[in-house]
Amino acid sequence: MHKTVYLDYNASAPLSLPAREAMLAAMDVAGNPSSVHGQGRAARKIVDQARRGIADAIGGDPERVIFTSGGTEANNLALNGLENVTVLTSAIEHPAVIEARPDARRIPVNADGVLDLGALEDMLRQCADAGEKVLVSVMLANNETGVIQPVAQMALLAREYGAKTHCDAVQALGRVPVDMGRLLVDMISVSAHKIGGPKGVGALAIAPGVMLVPQIRGGGQEKYRRGGTENVIGIAGFAAAVAQIDHNLGLMPGVAARRDRMEDELATLAPELVIAGKTAERLANTSCLILPDLPGETQVMTMDLDGIAVSSGSACSSGKVRESHVLKEMGVLAPGSALRVSLGTETSDDEIDTFIRVWSRMRGNAVRKKIARTAA
Repeated sequence: MHKTVYLDYNASAPLSLPAREAMLAAMDVAGNPSSVHGQGRAARKIVDQARRGIADAIGGDPERVIFTSGGTEANNLALNGLENVTVLTSAIEHPAVIEARPDARRIPVNADGVLDLGALEDMLRQCADAGEKVLVSVMLANNETGVIQPVAQMALLAREYGAKTHCDAVQALGRVPVDMGRLLVDMISVSAHKIGGPKGVGALAIAPGVMLVPQIRGGGQEKYRRGGTENVIGIAGFAAAVAQIDHNLGLMPGVAARRDRMEDELATLAPELVIAGKTAERLANTSCLILPDLPGETQVMTMDLDGIAVSSGSACSSGKVRESHVLKEMGVLAPGSALRVSLGTETSDDEIDTFIRVWSRMRGNAVRKKIARTAA
């Protein structure tokens, strides 16, 4: 049995020890946060302290942090909570944004996967001429390529045309600094399980003046913005994971060094290798490797047989064999041949060496099979 080498942190990070301990402690609190008795107040205290910690981590206001079931719900609330708006999103957004508003107009990206600000301005101008209210939604970092987007520039441009803005920062949180004030956005989505917190809890932070129509009704929770009893245990774990962000950000240069070494060695072994977004600013932990003529799903299964966990794109599309819309929008010639490798702060040099060895063997086998087919 192989020892698993986990290189799929962009799908989900392992639960951290501080998050686990905070969740275990919260399990002993029986009360509903909306109850006024002692156990209810204890649960409310956990939620309120977590709300403050998460707000501080992203430069938001605790009174305007809305807990959700995850990044997907946070994105849906942001994109559907404003009434009578035309939505503009980048063409490389996560499915949680694209499928939340299938009627949205898509802003193109360049070959590096970076938002085309000129195209955005043209679209904003057209909307203004038509008298439309607009919401622009652009992710901070792409989940497949790691490419970082010019969100602050987008937000400045949107302000010129009176548009509201939203940023999906789920993949960026804990890997680059996230600050609503510096990003200049009106709404920002974050999630726990990408940073070592539990799955199934996230948040949407909103700026003053943003009024949202709740998408889940049935109670006065979250200041009537999202009905349903708060996930106290998950929220406690989320807050504990958020408390580790500054420490983890300090480890990112080491993560980047391991990622860069991996890419350099693979490129030497395989001159045909394409690394999507390599010339753009990227998250330190993310590498999108494209090996032409070898389907990404085949690569994932081959690596898994050797005990290496990677993915072929967004984990939200697992089980669905389809080409990456992100790579298509970037003009990549073989979007179905991508392998996403995403490191964590715990990833070791030995694990990188193991990945390189297995990947090299996989590539060699593919080359030999291609030569055999050609000879036949």
